[in-house]
Amino acid sequence: MEPIQLTALIIFLVTIGLIIWGKVDRAAIGIIGVLVMVLFGVMTAEEAFMFVDWNVIAILFGIWIIATYFGETGLPQYLAVTMLRISRNNIALFLTLLGVISAFISMFVDNVVVILMMAPVILHVTKKLKLASFPFIIFLGLSANFMGTALLLGDLPPQMLHSVAGIEFPEFIWQLGRPSSFPILTVTFLLSAFLFYQFKFRKMYSGSAIDTTAIAEITVTNPMEHIKNKNFAVIVLGILFATILAMAFRPLTGLHLGFIAVTGALILVLIMEIFQKKLGNPSFEQVIGELDWRALIFYVALFALVGGVDHIGLLKMVAEPMASYVESNYILGTSLFYWATAPIVGIMEHDAYILTFLYVIRDLAASANVNPWPLWWAILWAGTIGSNLTVAGAPALFVALNICEREDARKISLKEFFSYTVPFVAITLAICFVLALVIWIIPFSP
Repeated sequence: MEPIQLTALIIFLVTIGLIIWGKVDRAAIGIIGVLVMVLFGVMTAEEAFMFVDWNVIAILFGIWIIATYFGETGLPQYLAVTMLRISRNNIALFLTLLGVISAFISMFVDNVVVILMMAPVILHVTKKLKLASFPFIIFLGLSANFMGTALLLGDLPPQMLHSVAGIEFPEFIWQLGRPSSFPILTVTFLLSAFLFYQFKFRKMYSGSAIDTTAIAEITVTNPMEHIKNKNFAVIVLGILFATILAMAFRPLTGLHLGFIAVTGALILVLIMEIFQKKLGNPSFEQVIGELDWRALIFYVALFALVGGVDHIGLLKMVAEPMASYVESNYILGTSLFYWATAPIVGIMEHDAYILTFLYVIRDLAASANVNPWPLWWAILWAGTIGSNLTVAGAPALFVALNICEREDARKISLKEFFSYTVPFVAITLAICFVLALVIWIIPFSP
């Protein structure tokens, strides 16, 4: 390892360690880490700027504006009452159901967008029942971050796989005569959600711990009463769905997702400002004030940090030794790829890591004459699942954590945070690995 690589590694690990520790503002730590990398020559300021995926930042900014208006329509309250009724006032079931719905929405919509859409639904219930929002919001974040790799639209890793391997939408469901990403991740998630419901949520929200009178007060009302101005709700919902639809059909238009999201937000802002008196919506100044600027800054910093590490070849140094194991023992090597990926992406944003390995696997398959698909799926699934370990791995969890700390008016301890993320990651990793081993790894072993 060259001195500059060692320097970059130390800076990265210290920065990520402080981010996970959480005692100092995480966004500030991220920016300081980027500045230190620039000062020590790991990358230039221009390179740091270019490493940031500004398209993703634009997506977050645009959808965040739309989601803020959405939170003021009364629709989240409508959904909260409806879902409580469906779950028959069972708070544990309500929480699990929200996670399942959020997970499946995230197959088509960015995970942060899902959190912003569903958080107001949760907060309506937790405020009324005087419950801490953390268990609800963190499970929402874990769920939303999980299923984005199930199909081609939901997250960046499957789109990168499409770019490298040429895989199309139907092949995420069935490929090479066997179930692929969608069925395997769906089974994994539903089993994990059931285990959380059965062994964690039911104990937390037993009948004696819940104010049944308060639940009755929530569900006895007509859900439509929460929607004060139907025109306002219809316009916001229409723009939200139109924006999501335009993002889903982006390949037909060729427009960047960030451009679509910001355009949708600007159209909505323009309508709201022109008809504010008739619609009774919040002003643009109020909406801007609701944006979580720290989360946007945190995303920018993570992109730059991981870009710097990748720029000087540290990711390739990790990838190449693992590739040699695959050549000597396919089952063992693929398993190593899977289990080594999970803790690594737990401390670094997973997109750059996955992209590096996709190319390494492509080259390995060509030189060693092995089937790349079990390896590609292993990296994709482990990379997605492992990222749920910390806020550094899944910035969506940083957004969820910010919402929790703001609503509960307290700092969430690392111990409390890990009490959800560690078992969730461990359970989902184990279930997914068994399915991957039986369906993909063993059958394709030379």
